Amino acid sequence: MTTDIRGESPLTVEMDALQGGPANLSQYAGKVVLVVNVASKCGLTPQYAGLERLHERYAQRGFTVLGVPCNQFLGQEPGSAAEIAEFCSATYGVSFPMTEKVEVNGEGRHPLYERLVGFADADGHSGDVRWNFEKFLIGRDGEVVARFSPQTDPESAEVVAAIEERLAA
Repeated sequence: MTTDIRGESPLTVEMDALQGGPANLSQYAGKVVLVVNVASKCGLTPQYAGLERLHERYAQRGFTVLGVPCNQFLGQEPGSAAEIAEFCSATYGVSFPMTEKVEVNGEGRHPLYERLVGFADADGHSGDVRWNFEKFLIGRDGEVVARFSPQTDPESAEVVAAIEERLAA
């Protein structure tokens, strides 16, 4: 029997960091967090640059990006934890936290995503993650407050406005 954990704060799940050891998502309680399933070999991979700029721009105000590697979309994140970390650092200068590689859809969906996918985006899409770089914004209270499609640029007006609104709250 499974427990329905949707509706519970995504920041209370347990998972490991990309380089091992607990990711300790509870450390982000009280912060605004943009959770993004990422991949190194995707047409959308250049979004890492915008995600890093967002992280740098708002970190001092209580914001972080949380990258969640996933290999479920055409095998576009095949690397080991060390390879993913090296790619992100060397190619995009990523300094935001990254978790272990997980599944975001299907029977093996990680509990983090069980708590995220029930939230609908502005077009009404809820449920399965559609592709790499789908974005979920979590407010300071630990609740999901926005969802953005994979194609939405992380520095788009709608994402920036949502972040700024939550930082001001």
